[in-house]
Amino acid sequence: MTQLSKNPTEPRNLYSDEALIAHFPGFTNQYATVNGVRLHYVEGGTGEPLVCLPGWPQTWFSYQPVAVELAKRYRVIVVDIRGMGSSEKPHSGYDKKTMAADILALLQQIGLTKVNMMGHDIGGMVAMSFAFNYPQFTQKLVVLDGSHPSEGILQMSLIPPAGTFTEKMDANRPYAWWMGFNQVKGLPEQLLAGRFQYLLDWLFNYVMIDDRKMTTLERSIYAASYNDAESIRAANAWYQTFLQDIEDAKVYEPLAMPVLGIGSYISFQYMKMGLPYVAKDVQLVGILDSGHYLFEEQPTQVLDAVLSFLA
Repeated sequence: MTQLSKNPTEPRNLYSDEALIAHFPGFTNQYATVNGVRLHYVEGGTGEPLVCLPGWPQTWFSYQPVAVELAKRYRVIVVDIRGMGSSEKPHSGYDKKTMAADILALLQQIGLTKVNMMGHDIGGMVAMSFAFNYPQFTQKLVVLDGSHPSEGILQMSLIPPAGTFTEKMDANRPYAWWMGFNQVKGLPEQLLAGRFQYLLDWLFNYVMIDDRKMTTLERSIYAASYNDAESIRAANAWYQTFLQDIEDAKVYEPLAMPVLGIGSYISFQYMKMGLPYVAKDVQLVGILDSGHYLFEEQPTQVLDAVLSFLA
């Protein structure tokens, strides 16, 4: 299985940033050291800035189905968060408050003072943390199938109720076993290094309605990106900080900027219940004919919702 080059400018690697940027017409690769961490990001388009943060187990490339269209109206900046892709993978700093500080430092370095923020999955958690901690820098917030960790996570089932753990995730009784698995330190790296494709293929089938929408290229990119022990260790650290994230959230004031929550058939009912408790001005859109990977399954519906909200 192809390994992702540790040199982000290595032209011979099919899955390097340099090779993959060809799939983002008008975008360029950029690198910046901020908050003590070297981050990779891509940028394209003009207009108001729209900062996009990806989730697990993906990279900046996950925005490919929507980025070029968004860039027709906005200056789109897609960031590989701390521990992702060719961004650095330090041994600490994976609480969402620190990761939000990474994004603020990046924006300050490139001279931006107020942005629209958009995040999916883990990226949605970081985007919300950014809005909680830096509301003066946040114009509008979009979160897709992921919101800031809360004590509700502690109520997730250790064992799935009878009849609910089948080929596809049950929206009423979702069983996300990887939330627990990713808490384990050391073992996932030993089990999955060099074999991450097995987890990816199982996960995409489980949480997507039609996993054929996740292409062979996309699967290969993400498998290469997470196929080594250091990348698995760093990605799991996003989950291992949830208790700290929950504590941090206890002192946050409700969000005052406009917030759009977009949920798949899996998450919409939970976002509908949770987001109004932490934000004063919330719009909610359910894309119920999509699973968790909304960009790949229903990009047109995502674009319609996001562009309407931002406009």
